[in-house]
Amino acid sequence: MNTLLTMLAAAAPVTSGWTVHTLWLRRRLNVARRDPLTGLRTREAFTRRATTLLRDPRAVVVLADVDRFKQINDTFGHVAGDALLRATAGRLAHHVGRSGVAGRLGGDEFAAVLIDEHGTATDMLAVLHGVLARSADGQDPAVHTTVSLGWVRAADFPDEDLSALLRRADEAMYAAKQARAGARRAGLGRLFATVTGRRAGRTGARTDAPVVGVAA
Repeated sequence: MNTLLTMLAAAAPVTSGWTVHTLWLRRRLNVARRDPLTGLRTREAFTRRATTLLRDPRAVVVLADVDRFKQINDTFGHVAGDALLRATAGRLAHHVGRSGVAGRLGGDEFAAVLIDEHGTATDMLAVLHGVLARSADGQDPAVHTTVSLGWVRAADFPDEDLSALLRRADEAMYAAKQARAGARRAGLGRLFATVTGRRAGRTGARTDAPVVGVAA
């Protein structure tokens, strides 16, 4: 009995050490999965969670792009631009809620997958567009802009993966930005993907790729 107690006592510090190490690794992993500026998931972490959510037929994929962001940076400075990005990210995450996921893909581009429980995605995104257009709290009211949204219902394209759905949302977002329409839903037409997966007009995209049809 004494031998057993001695062995357990000797093992206790090792077990405790591994527990602390495991917790440390978990925290580091969580940090690595978060964008340091906005706190949203990084592209990789977003993709992992979003792919799981797409199993739900009510899933809606959203792409958001801040309008005139370069102008904000050039006029008011990067501190103001960063504040605008943080505000946009926080509002997007709040609107998506715990049932969905939001991520920063890079620069001023964000993506989300939300679950449309009541079939009201059009109204939900109209509200989101208005929320994202507000000035950042505590910042100069002059530092504001709008955010163009493109979205697509996963159920409309059941055979497509997240990458293809994001391209459709990207096409719709670009159409919304060009028309200053706020938010656009991807149409049911064929997706004209480029060789590099970029939409027409972006660096590296094919110049002969037509824009996919969109519907309000």
